[in-house]
Amino acid sequence: MLSLEGVVVDYGATRALDGLDLTVADGEIVALLGPSGCGKTTLLRVVAGLEPVGAGVVRLDGRDLSPVPTHERGIGLMFQDYALFPHRDVAANVSFGLEMRGDPAAARAARVAEVLDLVGLDGFAHRSVSTLSGGERQRVALARTLAPSPRLLMLDEPLGALDRTLRERLVLELSELFANLAIGVIYVTHDHTEALALADRVVVMDAGRVVQEGPPEQLWADPATPFVARFLGLTNVFDLDPGRAARELAWLAPPGIDGASTVLVRPEAVAVVQAGATGSFTATVEAVAFRGDHTQVWLGLGRGVRLEASVSGTRRPAVGAQVGVIVDPAGVRPL
Repeated sequence: MLSLEGVVVDYGATRALDGLDLTVADGEIVALLGPSGCGKTTLLRVVAGLEPVGAGVVRLDGRDLSPVPTHERGIGLMFQDYALFPHRDVAANVSFGLEMRGDPAAARAARVAEVLDLVGLDGFAHRSVSTLSGGERQRVALARTLAPSPRLLMLDEPLGALDRTLRERLVLELSELFANLAIGVIYVTHDHTEALALADRVVVMDAGRVVQEGPPEQLWADPATPFVARFLGLTNVFDLDPGRAARELAWLAPPGIDGASTVLVRPEAVAVVQAGATGSFTATVEAVAFRGDHTQVWLGLGRGVRLEASVSGTRRPAVGAQVGVIVDPAGVRPL
């Protein structure tokens, strides 16, 4: 449905998008994941027609969008700060795009009621936006974006201003909503948990380029580079050289380091056992975080090397304790 081919955007001497290629299929939910400044928001602005391209082409349903003005592209963009009108009530905010399009009053009222019900705000039409919670404002902004029935929905960090508990709840609601919409969605976030939970395909960006893309399960199981692994929250990424491998990382299984310059050790492959257990090496427990169904344990191995383990069950080793560690070679892979 949507394709970007070789798109380049420069801001003075800074290249925001560097020959970027991206496709979005009809009905597909694509999450753009990456650090601040990697080009995620610029990409949305290019697709929406708010930013000109220096090179490349953007097509929607095969049509070159370069001559098409923003209001005729059939694309809905929800900004991070929601950009609601404080002097309008909920219904007037939601109907804004319909008014600009010239829809009749009766049609506007019917569509407003429909999308408010869709986002779980039935009965909120005449509420002042100043009285709404953060989560309710987020839904009003989403309803306003959906009201004109866009061909493509784009959301820029829609949960970034909300607290973690509310974000986790709204991720579930958004997942259900996207399934019901059956339109293409581009969801921008720097939170890998949101991206993995919501998307059919996750696109990891860095410095204006796509560095890896694929289904969430594939990215989590097989990150292609140290950058992707670390951005997905996998901290056990070790840069190797022959001397360091021999001194500090000798505990790694030989198949894991053979010929590799960098390796990833999955935290679930790290077993914490009794000190001195057969086949183990000794480490010091530096930090512990209980996560309910598992416990994260950070182990000091000496020479500044730290290893994260994911321990199942409710047993928590004490900080400062000496423990044994066994690494499953199947959880060690080169990057």
